[in-house]
Amino acid sequence: MSADNILLEVKNLKKYFPVHKGILRRVVAHVKAVDDLDLYIKEGETLGLVGESGCGKTTTGRTMLRLIEPTEGEILFHSKKLAGPGEEYKEVDIASASRKLLKSLRRDMQIIFQDPYSSLNPRMAVGAIVGEPLLVYGVAKGREWEDRVRKLLDAVGLNPDYMTRYPHEFSGGQRQRIGIARALALEPQLIVADEPVSALDVSIQAQVINLLEDLQQRFGLTYLFIAHDLSVIKHISNRVAVMYLGKIVELADTEQLFSNPRHPYTEALMSAVPVPDPDHNVDRLILKGDVPSPVNPPSGCYFHPRCRYAQEICRKQTPVYRQLNGGHFVMCHLTEELDLQPVRQG
Repeated sequence: MSADNILLEVKNLKKYFPVHKGILRRVVAHVKAVDDLDLYIKEGETLGLVGESGCGKTTTGRTMLRLIEPTEGEILFHSKKLAGPGEEYKEVDIASASRKLLKSLRRDMQIIFQDPYSSLNPRMAVGAIVGEPLLVYGVAKGREWEDRVRKLLDAVGLNPDYMTRYPHEFSGGQRQRIGIARALALEPQLIVADEPVSALDVSIQAQVINLLEDLQQRFGLTYLFIAHDLSVIKHISNRVAVMYLGKIVELADTEQLFSNPRHPYTEALMSAVPVPDPDHNVDRLILKGDVPSPVNPPSGCYFHPRCRYAQEICRKQTPVYRQLNGGHFVMCHLTEELDLQPVRQG
């Protein structure tokens, strides 16, 4: 691995979806789902990606894996499996990789989908679902294939004898465990967990999160953990990136972000975190207005129409994504002038 231990680095990533109109289906505009994004993920860490629904979190994760084709930018991945003799890793730009190279990279990168129901083929038995990657890549077959599938099911807390059952015979939490086992099959370096617990009951959420943490320790995994629940993000993440309208507006170590938020949007998100104390009064910061359209985002700072601190410079000039101290990055003109409130504790 590189000297600074970076596994994946994204530079100037953009994903614009065309808007068509008329009989001739002319392109009249673009939805700027991911708009000039920069971030990196260190080997062995969990980077939390948080923001409102529709801000571009899922599109970011899928574009990083090139499940969605990027419009522009670089996605640099440090692959150990593709390293040659004498090399510790091989740096590959996922954005420009050929189909053949991309197939090889798939062994290093996997995804856990949000919906544990639609992400599993109802016509395939659990063993076939979990073991399909092993067959596609010729990793194992026959008795060895069966043994590996049974070990994967056991690793995620499922009875190996369940491999002959079908998805409809399982609960939501069990189905998500099947999805996790499938993601582990090829021993990846990076897993994108796309809101893996948002569709589950609260008690089951805790079990799945604990499972993901245990698997990370056992197999040396790196996670991009996408969620909109700050309580989950705080529990599982080493660093947190806050996303708004296709841009990262703040990124910092988890403890630093929650104790010292430096962007008004982060402050507003934190004020919405529920506190398990009926005697604790919370002054929620209600954001005015609606999220602007990604087809026609505001001038200057994208957040200024909803920001209670907005000044003239915010309306006219786009803020620079800059480093404050250590690994704390923020995109705001007024960071040094604001006295923002950290997340409230019970």
